[in-house]
Amino acid sequence: MPSHPAVPEFLYGTAWKEERTAELTLAAIQAGFRGIDTANQRRHYFEAGVGEALKTAYGDGIVKREDLFLQTKFTYRGGQDHRLPYDPAASFSDQVAQSMASSLEHLGTDHVDSYVLHGPASGYGWTEADTEVWNAMRRERDAGRCKALGVSNVSFAHLQAMDEVPEFVQNRCYARLGWDRAVRDFCRERGIRYQGFSLLTANVEVLQHPLVHTIATQLRATVAQVVFAFARQIGILPLTGTTDPKHMREDFGSLGLQLPEEAVQLIESLAG
Repeated sequence: MPSHPAVPEFLYGTAWKEERTAELTLAAIQAGFRGIDTANQRRHYFEAGVGEALKTAYGDGIVKREDLFLQTKFTYRGGQDHRLPYDPAASFSDQVAQSMASSLEHLGTDHVDSYVLHGPASGYGWTEADTEVWNAMRRERDAGRCKALGVSNVSFAHLQAMDEVPEFVQNRCYARLGWDRAVRDFCRERGIRYQGFSLLTANVEVLQHPLVHTIATQLRATVAQVVFAFARQIGILPLTGTTDPKHMREDFGSLGLQLPEEAVQLIESLAG
């Protein structure tokens, strides 16, 4: 079985960047990010643009392939637009294989470090389709085309129904819902790395809260840095998708920030 990849403490998310994807992904690498999250879902991602950035970064000697943690996703037909990375008439198993082959071509690599199911087929439970897709993803891992498997946009019930514990879970994380506490607890108990996205955009009320601003002022940090540091301290591997190079550097700089325990508790108490 492939060894577990070295996982950075911060991921750069490439969704919704369109024609700026290559430029912004390269800027994130230059800012220090070594974890890149994408998906073979042209509706929301431009995976080939990520590949362009990687080619430039390698050619300029900024990083080598082995320096990077690359994560991409398989997305069901319902989450795609007309620009499909597979034959929609093919079996789910063949769609996974076709999507992976397309991803590897886009990214200019022979493997990705993490391959993620981009949400189960149904919000109501783990289905036969999910089992077929997951088994196909296992075959990609066994063949060495990915090193680890994960699932995103997933509920506690989905995770309970899976017959294999994924190595990664990636969810949108809402403070008002306890920062996805039930799923995080499930992950912590089983050694699953929990990745949280939309930590800023989904939690405007936290960013605006006077307590958080007071903490930021006391620590001479930005509010975003406080949120990212908080996330890490409660067991979340954060993603940022900022399009501002200055914010990229600031966000990455949050790796050096440690919140006092009372600050962590205060922010946790903001949950609804």
